[in-house]
Amino acid sequence: MRQFILFSLFSLLLFSCTTTSKNEKIKASEWLIGQWENRSEEGILTENWIKSNDSTLTAESFFIKGKDTLHFETIRLVEKKGELVYETIIKGQNNDKPILFPLISETENKLVFENLQNDYPQKIKYQHHSKSVITIAISGTQAKKIVSEQFKMAKVK
Repeated sequence: MRQFILFSLFSLLLFSCTTTSKNEKIKASEWLIGQWENRSEEGILTENWIKSNDSTLTAESFFIKGKDTLHFETIRLVEKKGELVYETIIKGQNNDKPILFPLISETENKLVFENLQNDYPQKIKYQHHSKSVITIAISGTQAKKIVSEQFKMAKVK
């Protein structure tokens, strides 16, 4: 009986350790959840992030100038087998097929994704400054020039 109790306790401990480590990267990225906006003279950039399930965050990103939507994309941040991938579908580009950006660097407040095969951008970085401010930076080579853009986003919801 004592062996059974020890075995049961050991199994419970082992099971609880393995389940808590599952999807750690997606859980650590949940600071993205919410509606983020950048307002400028050029227009309004918005990203709306939600938690779809234990391994996926999804977002819609759009840029509106006046009454026109100039840019629309859907984004999925997916963790599979301990790897985090940023997957984007940009309306009207790449035959509306996903473009994948694997995670190359992470800290508690920063996620960096890269796809050197993509035309532009090749790198996407999210920086978490506070509960109400993040920065999105995209960069890469475009027309043989290094280009980078940065968007300071405020949480509105």
